[in-house]
Amino acid sequence: MKLVYFAWVRERVGRTDEDVELPDGIETVADLVRWLKSRGEEYEYAFENEAVVRAAIDHVHAKPEAAIAGAREIAFFPPMTGG
Repeated sequence: MKLVYFAWVRERVGRTDEDVELPDGIETVADLVRWLKSRGEEYEYAFENEAVVRAAIDHVHAKPEAAIAGAREIAFFPPMTGG
């Protein structure tokens, strides 16, 4: 699965994207975030306030409880404002 990071999430993680093999038991966006936080302090820092970071599954906004089975790409980004 491809993970993509935008804005300050990208800056904190230290990469724009990565391909990962998810361990068993990762079924939702929230599960994925918890797993990412366990991968190192850069991820812990990026997702320190899970309620702020938004996710999109295959370019569609998704809530933390959204299932990720079959997803090709999950993107993480901070809230955005329009202009």
